[in-house]
Amino acid sequence: MNHTAAPDMIPGRPTRSDRFGWLPTTIDRRLRVFAWLSFLAEVIIIGTGGAVRLTGSGLGCSEWPLCTPESLVPILEVQGLHGAIEFGNRVMTAVVGLLALAVLMITLHVISGRRLVVRALWFALGGIVLGVLVYTVTAVIGIPGADDRTTAVIAAAFMSAALLLAVLAGATDSLRQPTPRKDLAVLAWVVLVGVMAQAVVGGFAVISNLNAFVVGFHYAVSLTLVCVTALFLVRLGTPQAPHAPAVPRWFSVLTHVTGLALAATIVFGVLTTGSGPHSGDEAITRQGFDATVLAHVHSWPGYILAALVLTLLVAAWAMRLQPRTWLLVLTAAIAVQVGVGVLQARTGLPPLLVGVHMVLAALSAATYVVVVTKLKKPVA
Repeated sequence: MNHTAAPDMIPGRPTRSDRFGWLPTTIDRRLRVFAWLSFLAEVIIIGTGGAVRLTGSGLGCSEWPLCTPESLVPILEVQGLHGAIEFGNRVMTAVVGLLALAVLMITLHVISGRRLVVRALWFALGGIVLGVLVYTVTAVIGIPGADDRTTAVIAAAFMSAALLLAVLAGATDSLRQPTPRKDLAVLAWVVLVGVMAQAVVGGFAVISNLNAFVVGFHYAVSLTLVCVTALFLVRLGTPQAPHAPAVPRWFSVLTHVTGLALAATIVFGVLTTGSGPHSGDEAITRQGFDATVLAHVHSWPGYILAALVLTLLVAAWAMRLQPRTWLLVLTAAIAVQVGVGVLQARTGLPPLLVGVHMVLAALSAATYVVVVTKLKKPVA
């Protein structure tokens, strides 16, 4: 009997798994588009968040989740440009959340059809009902000793916590189901949970009158989400297969040491900015570390990072290793970062350069994540 080979099994033709990590072609393209949009939105919100802080608009909206006690949107006649900038960042948060939700829903549909999508939507509906119930009960009963403004803020915080709890429950349920490409589902859920948690952290930043540590943590989480969305894009184009080392062991170890230097540079950079002049509002005075001393401490791991990345780049090109192209990108990003850092320190920390420094830090971290993924290669 003469059998006709299935299209994906014709000898010499790349299989669907080889080309798309088993993902269907049309859905794969749609998922790629939304994944890229999600990544770009995560980068953009770092820029808008930086604009809030660097223009002194951190308390442009005095309330959370409302902008004023009476209005969701700013009253320009009263709050002016500061209110518009702060509210614009809040709108960007909604855009980031919707894109994260779209990526998650498409991912679940790709790996399971409608089954996991429907289950996730039921958890979402339950979270909305629970959140509204919690808000209503808190607002009606009130908080002992609290005024109406504090009660409203606490009620909104409880509602956000209820929604976040529902998302965590939905993620737990979804990831317990046996599915292929669970790596993509994990990353998509992490982004959505992170975005929702960020909304709560942003609320605490307003309630705490822009506490430097809360604001710094807010930025660090945003940077982490940029890295996770970048990793999702890489995994989306990587077939699900066993992986083998693509570089010598010493090169891999040195790459991870470089990651520690990068993390230290970012942490000290956040502390430096938190102790510097850009507090987010003219009425807020930073307390804590000496910004001048921290600026020097921040530069030390920065220079070590630059030296390590340059060493990796030279070694990768000399040995023709797989990560060499992305190491070239990382080297360029770090070089620009060093130049911007030195320039801003010598010109009195102009807001534009500080904002560029913040965005480049996120892009550098995302590029480093891509470099790490190139340390191994899929094998047949």
